[in-house]
Amino acid sequence: MERVDHHHLADERNKAEFNVDDMKIVWAGSRHAFDVSNRISRLVANDPIFEKSKRAVMSRKELFKNTLRKSVHAWKMINELRLSDEEGIKLRSFMDQPGFLDLHWGMFVPAIKGQGTEEQQHKWLSLANKMQIIGCYAQTELGHGSNVQGLETTATFDPKTDQFIIHSPTQTSSKWWPGGLGKVSTHAVVYARLITDGKDHGVHGFIVQLRSLDDHSPLPGITVGDIGMKFGNGAYNSMDNGFLMFDHFRIPRDQMLMRLSKVTREGKYVASDVPRQLVYGTMVYVRQSIVSNASTALARAVCIATRYSAVRRQFGSQDGGIETQVIDYKTQQNRLFPLLASAYAFRFVGEWLKWLYTDVTQRLEASDFATLPEAHACTAGLKSMTTSATSDGIEECRKLCGGHGYLWCSGLPELFAVYIPACTYEGDNVVLQLQVARFLMKTVSQLGSGKTPSGTTAYMGRAKHLLQCRSGVRNAEDWLNPGMVLQAFEARALRMAVTCANNLSKFENQEQGFSELLADLVEAATAHCQLIVVSKFIAKVEGNIEGKGVKKQLKNLCYIYALYLLHKHLGDFLSTNSVTPEQGSLANRQLRSLYSQVRPNAVALVDAFDYTDHYLGSVLGRYDGNVYPKLFEEALKDPLNDSVVPDGYHEYIRPLIKQRFRSAKL
Repeated sequence: MERVDHHHLADERNKAEFNVDDMKIVWAGSRHAFDVSNRISRLVANDPIFEKSKRAVMSRKELFKNTLRKSVHAWKMINELRLSDEEGIKLRSFMDQPGFLDLHWGMFVPAIKGQGTEEQQHKWLSLANKMQIIGCYAQTELGHGSNVQGLETTATFDPKTDQFIIHSPTQTSSKWWPGGLGKVSTHAVVYARLITDGKDHGVHGFIVQLRSLDDHSPLPGITVGDIGMKFGNGAYNSMDNGFLMFDHFRIPRDQMLMRLSKVTREGKYVASDVPRQLVYGTMVYVRQSIVSNASTALARAVCIATRYSAVRRQFGSQDGGIETQVIDYKTQQNRLFPLLASAYAFRFVGEWLKWLYTDVTQRLEASDFATLPEAHACTAGLKSMTTSATSDGIEECRKLCGGHGYLWCSGLPELFAVYIPACTYEGDNVVLQLQVARFLMKTVSQLGSGKTPSGTTAYMGRAKHLLQCRSGVRNAEDWLNPGMVLQAFEARALRMAVTCANNLSKFENQEQGFSELLADLVEAATAHCQLIVVSKFIAKVEGNIEGKGVKKQLKNLCYIYALYLLHKHLGDFLSTNSVTPEQGSLANRQLRSLYSQVRPNAVALVDAFDYTDHYLGSVLGRYDGNVYPKLFEEALKDPLNDSVVPDGYHEYIRPLIKQRFRSAKL
């Protein structure tokens, strides 16, 4: 008789060659961060108000009201327990339900902090921080998203009344998509074209009240509502993404965000002494948080797929014996373990981006803008790369769970539906990679000028060597040498960038050339971003890491990540002569060896994420591995099973079976 499911995971955990508690601290970033995360996640998991198993069967109105209830309860908890900002952010994330709080704290408040004057911050943040007003971020329009400069909403200054007139001149100028806008927000930071005395000064931000603070009705001149159902059951449908149109709506002049530029009482447009580059600091912050969220989302999917792959058995039995665990098949390992490695890789590059944000912020405050272009390109590229890889990875994890992965209770369909908007919000991923490509082309063009590349493009300063060098890999073990791995990735990235630059130079019109070579430029930018992640992962594992066996496991994951990318993009490495076909084969051999080393540690490595069953929201990814009885429990909860004979039997099924149809004339 086969063992019950949860014994599989107990056996798996006994195989671990490292201390899981030590790895949990490495994953969290510090003992303090681990303690906070562990405590808050369990606080949420044990609170019945945060229960989420019925989201799939709720109507849209029920789901939305349920989200309001949870959001307000979370806010009360934060206040009553006097949680710190760090703890409050953790609580909202473990609540695991998109809602208006995300945009209020994630976009509305940071926008005022970054672009408001001290006086404006004092006035508006004091209200926002107490949730006496609820804000959102209204930038994207029906007709324009990534092209911010193409926004159509206007803000025309009227010197007679000392007011701005906010107006939506076309249907495509209606704000479309802002989260929290549809039904909840009382205020918004609205982006509109600033017009004074007939002159267009480009897009600026304005604080606009949308609804009455007494009865929540829209103010005269404002049309606002929800844009409708989105992809998936539950998922992002808990969020009231909205539309907004203005009909010559007036606001006081001092509600223009005036830290970077202002309009005087007389209607004169004046640029502030504060450099405009400061606005990029907020952008770097938002994008680094998106990269961190990518690691979290991918880790959730990988945790579910890894645990279930250890529980699930198929084929391989001899004489009626026990079947083979799915995780033991090399095809499963080849698909799953690179995703496990990617989750760790994105975690560590996210840590580095937090450092980068702090460094850039300090430099900006000291009016040092030297590293800003590189930091902007870096965060744009990493946002694009990690979110694309994560959305693809979640879907791959669903496939790795076979048919059961398609069940809502597996947790994977909803996770996918919630996550994939990240590929388009805060910059479409292809458009962002083209921004990286422009930066790379500029860097390549300056190589002969004596200007030394820095930061993530420092390797380009060794262009002469990287254009001529040949890989020294002679056996499979050489692919565990950090220097050889980095040289292969640096040579590939540089040579692809230089090839694009050379091809661009053949065009008389550079913009036409850029348009013709878009696909090649995206690939070059992707190669550069993959190099960044590989280099930061290598730097992490070559540094000081405490804990029994932890360093060895992280090294295995690091080289799985690097060599899997090399295998996946082998055409690039071969076409740029960064490696030979033989060296590519050796990389594959080493990859297979690394999979075998990770196999006994796989379940323990996902345990290190320290996710509660509540947060995972997956029957397949349960910590105890007791999958099959719980699948039955979930099935029996479905409303269709409330009755044995379904509604509609007497109306449709019985007449069909009995062939008692009324005759009809055609």
